[in-house]
Amino acid sequence: MAAEFLGTAILVFFAVGVATLMFGFKFAGASVAAGVVATALAFGLTLLALVYMIGPISGSHVNPAVTVGAFLTGRIPLTEAVGYWIAQFAGGIVGALVLWGGFSASPFYHRQITGLGADGYGKQSMIHIGVGGAFIFEMILTALFVFIVLRVTSATANAATAAIAIGLTLSVVHLIGIPITGTSVNPARSLGPALVVGGAALSQVWLFIVAPLIGGVLAAGLHRLLYREESIRLAAEAQQPSDTGAAAQP
Repeated sequence: MAAEFLGTAILVFFAVGVATLMFGFKFAGASVAAGVVATALAFGLTLLALVYMIGPISGSHVNPAVTVGAFLTGRIPLTEAVGYWIAQFAGGIVGALVLWGGFSASPFYHRQITGLGADGYGKQSMIHIGVGGAFIFEMILTALFVFIVLRVTSATANAATAAIAIGLTLSVVHLIGIPITGTSVNPARSLGPALVVGGAALSQVWLFIVAPLIGGVLAAGLHRLLYREESIRLAAEAQQPSDTGAAAQP
């Protein structure tokens, strides 16, 4: 839980910090594409580093939607999943508060104007997408991301390349999602900034909690469907006695 708390706080501090600099402080200038690319890389590379940093401790979910997928595929028990969710949301809030405190030291920062990289739809979206479209995009993008996480961290995957695949997938998801909703695919990442900014961001944050969680459920269902035979085979192998044990039998 401590690792998940710390990891989520780090993700929000660095990645949401870059998003705020690009679009709040207007460091991207007139080039929206430059801001999108910089922010997408910030999220992807930060998560990549976190997988190496805390992956051996907690699996580096740092995302309630990923934890939903892990729980529904039988990788963690419910009690552990609940602990992860509490730690992730708390980490997201603390990360956002620390980021806000740091930016507040700048005379160019104004919470209601500069914001804090919050997600949104309607007037809060670059393309003014409606609530239905935002929900669909967040659900699909999260389902894709969580499915990749489940696949590359499975028992038959190559653990050495998992962090790279996860980080690159999150970057790609942000490349398409930022102009649409700002990209959540992570309820903990969305709740912290929304609580700090308030207003429209807080009134809309429900979508960026519900849609990603449903996306995590869809990813788990798809993974169980496509790789059901793999799960059956691994379960059968686990039940077989080892060679040493078999040899010891009369």
